[in-house]
Parts: sequence; C-alpha cells; structure tokens
Amino acid sequence: MQMSPEDLTQVRNRLRRAQGQLDAVIRAIDSGAECQEMVTQVAACSKAIQRAGFLLVATGMRQCVTTAGGEDELAGLEKTLLSLA
Repeated sequence: MQMSPEDLTQVRNRLRRAQGQLDAVIRAIDSGAECQEMVTQVAACSKAIQRAGFLLVATGMRQCVTTAGGEDELAGLEKTLLSLA
C-alpha cells in the first residue's frame, strides 16, 4: 500500500506523540509519581497508537475503493481493522 506524504506525516506524528507519552510514563515511574498521572499517560499513549492504526487501515480501505484493490485486499484490511478493536 502506498501512502501519500500527508497520510504518512499524520501517522508519524501520532506515533511520535505516543512515544513521548510512553517516555512520560517511564519518567513518572522512575520519579515515583502518582498512579493517576501514570494511568493518564498510558491511556493517552494507547489512544495515539490506536488512532495511528485506524488511520493506516482507513488509508488502505480508501485506496481499495478508489483503485478496486480486490476482495482479498479488502478482506485483509477488514481483518486488520478488527484486530485493532
């Protein structure tokens, strides 16, 4: 699947955000921060990763629809989408 530079930038930005949030969780653990702060960062990290995954699948589905990628490719994307649920 080929992704446009704009889509790649969006996915990359979401993953970098998740990486920063994960780093914040590690720092919070190391500094003995409150549990609520760590859980909040873990939840934010998880959401950023999920959004990146959904964006990847959405891009693939959009390409399948516009280029008639075929049933096999669409079924594979559907399976990937369900794995994110």
